[in-house]
Amino acid sequence: MPNSRARPRRDTGGGAGAAGRNELVSRSLQSAEHCLGAQDFGTAYAHYLLVLSLAPELNDDVKETFQYTLFRWAEELDSLNRTQDLLGCYEQALELFPNDEVICNSMGEHLFRMGFRDEAAGYFHKAVKLNPDFNDAKENFYRVANWLVERWHFIMLNDTKRNTVYNAAIQKAVCLGSKSVLDIGAGTGILSMFAKKAGAHSVYACELSKTMYELACDVVAANKMEAGIKLLHMKSLDIEIPKHIPERVSLVVTETVDAGLFGEGIVESLIHAWEHLLLQPKTKGENGNCEKYGKVIPASAVIFGMAVQCEEIRRHHRVGVKDVAGICLPENVKFQSPAYSSVDTEETVEPYTTEKMSRVPGGYSPLTECFEIMTVDFNNLQELKSLATKKPDKIGIPVTKEGTLDAIVVWFVLQLDEEHSLSTSPSEETCWEQAVYPVHDLADYWIKPGDHVMMEVSCQDYYLRIQSISVFGSEDEMDVGKSFTKNKDLFSVGNEAELCSALANLQTRQPDAVEQTCLLESTEIALLNNIPYHEGFKMAMRKVLSSLTPGKVCQAMDTHCQNNAVSCGSGQNNCEESTPEPFYVLDVSEGFSILPIIAGTLGQVKPYSSVEKDQHRIILDLICEANHFPKETLEFWLRHVEDESAVLQRPKSDKLWSIIILDVIEPSGLIQQEIMEKAAISRCLLQSGGKIFPQYVLMFGLLVESQTLVEESAVQGTERTLGLNIAPFINQFQVPIRVFLDLSSLPCIPLSKPVELLRLDLMTPYLNTSNREVKVQICKSGQVTAIPFWYHMYLDDEIRLDTSSEASHWKQAAVVLDNPIQVEMGEELVLNIQHHKSNVSITVKQ
Repeated sequence: MPNSRARPRRDTGGGAGAAGRNELVSRSLQSAEHCLGAQDFGTAYAHYLLVLSLAPELNDDVKETFQYTLFRWAEELDSLNRTQDLLGCYEQALELFPNDEVICNSMGEHLFRMGFRDEAAGYFHKAVKLNPDFNDAKENFYRVANWLVERWHFIMLNDTKRNTVYNAAIQKAVCLGSKSVLDIGAGTGILSMFAKKAGAHSVYACELSKTMYELACDVVAANKMEAGIKLLHMKSLDIEIPKHIPERVSLVVTETVDAGLFGEGIVESLIHAWEHLLLQPKTKGENGNCEKYGKVIPASAVIFGMAVQCEEIRRHHRVGVKDVAGICLPENVKFQSPAYSSVDTEETVEPYTTEKMSRVPGGYSPLTECFEIMTVDFNNLQELKSLATKKPDKIGIPVTKEGTLDAIVVWFVLQLDEEHSLSTSPSEETCWEQAVYPVHDLADYWIKPGDHVMMEVSCQDYYLRIQSISVFGSEDEMDVGKSFTKNKDLFSVGNEAELCSALANLQTRQPDAVEQTCLLESTEIALLNNIPYHEGFKMAMRKVLSSLTPGKVCQAMDTHCQNNAVSCGSGQNNCEESTPEPFYVLDVSEGFSILPIIAGTLGQVKPYSSVEKDQHRIILDLICEANHFPKETLEFWLRHVEDESAVLQRPKSDKLWSIIILDVIEPSGLIQQEIMEKAAISRCLLQSGGKIFPQYVLMFGLLVESQTLVEESAVQGTERTLGLNIAPFINQFQVPIRVFLDLSSLPCIPLSKPVELLRLDLMTPYLNTSNREVKVQICKSGQVTAIPFWYHMYLDDEIRLDTSSEASHWKQAAVVLDNPIQVEMGEELVLNIQHHKSNVSITVKQ
């Protein structure tokens, strides 16, 4: 506890009032200290409030102790769910210390945990402004900035073609008489400013995000248009006339479209706009001033698709292995990614994932020609209203190339008006990604010319849905046996007699057991498909357990597999009489993990899993059952832990762990938060000879020149935004590290060879350094714009996992430099590496 001994200064003015005040301040300070000693933080906090309100001159003397008291009292209030009291205390504290970065940051942390991300970001941002070297606040701000201002804002604003085409279409509409404009989903306000510059009399812009709304206010003011653009912090669905805008407008501009076109709510917002906010549309053949009629930019869209083979999509959305390090995955368990499972749920979930197909690792192969899926007229209210209720369209597409059917890739052409359009095709240089619908549930994914890929297309819940994907083979008119989707509507590709024949010959499988569905994130599916990861852990665990009791760890459950055609593992050690006390293994890696089951095959082991979801526990139990594990071999650790925030504890009061598995690297490519603190606790919980996995991690990086990373990280001046001053405002939310990168397909020029940047030793902490310099030899002349990095995770000195390998479920990350550095071949660049908590900062020493 900080030193709390502060005394009121003597009042040289004298007087009974001053003396009485000093006496009260002195007694309150004594009471505060007494309460602190008794850990009565609430009463101590109240006394300090009284002291500081009566004697502001003591602010500096008691500041540190007051902070300590505030934080401890806030922890108590948080644990009691007294949210309003907690926030009230921080507001009082900030009235007394308005420029205290530590209190600002702490307030932000509480708000973020409560889900108030916009408000949290404001406090983090203020803390960084008050003290740019305050690492805790910087880390917090960088993490929350990704939530508040998504990275695609930078990419879109840097897309000169997109900006130019939108500007031209808006300019044309305003010149033709559309003088009153509503911008729906304004973002930074760029489309509103295009309209104002084009000569619109009245411009209104609505934006729901508080952060983006405030940003747009700053941007509009900086471009001297605040008098001509009225910004509304609300959804367009809540706009009322005349409450928010005086009358109906003649033009709505919007870019509330995502990779799947409808996912940002453009259909609902335009239905509402046509019914409540727009003038009536001009009918065909009708002449007259455009100011009297309503219209929308974009006017329409055409959606296209293509069937593709893509190994990267496959390994993230289909479990392609039946045996993982000797553990058989049961046939009655069906693993699904969120993109597929949303088809059958009542929740409104995006039924697709997104990829920049031109940069997908390993590339892709088109298996069909591109085909038209749907057209939509945004200027036709009846068409918009019928989209969600229309029956699914059935489409059959001929296969043009043999290969494995992995996904339907979707893009669109946005027709802004008769002459201006934008395409999001994979072959275009565009800021948009493509929507990807992974294919599941086929008996055979191999297709060839002569086959037809069949699907149903709808706009249920105002999302573009592509369902019931199946294949009709060339050898049969109707080989429906290739599809096991729930919706088995058969398409009209032959006459009625052929349909009946196909139905008569349809073979349905009889499952041996009730099929269980397990929903996994795409990174969790990629992890299940990562064979080197599981084999590496199996070898490393076997070595540790063997070293603890030589000769007592069974070499093979693998040999057991040879004698069992159905199952590939066993929880029993048949090598030797079972020992009285098992080895305890704890897996606290996040998400779905079968490592505890693998540990259970290595002899007399008691494995514990820390999975949280009930569905995942059911599936792990089914896997144990299918591999003939004795009941209760695998246990779920969180059932044994009273406080889930304190997962790291002894297995029993008198026992220690043999192995603790920690999650060191996030799928995004960053180091997990608080990992070194978790490692420190874990070391205290290990038996002699026990190990943490991984034992240590080496971080590698290289210098690259990448214009792509630069443009995805910050808006580049005013030229990209057609002279509008937007960059300084949105770039406040740029973060120095880009995550979820695929280094293998990142457009970049390597300027150095990979170098070791940092060592994180979880078993031997004295080998760690918080600050080091690394000399990097330049092997190619150019401009250093970024430093991508990845990790080698050492389970021991011989077994290594590489987070940049082809099989890796991890992505990579990169530090993007504020200013490029020109380098010449043969030069040396010195990097300064700092490791603070879970954050690694990499700067170039000039």
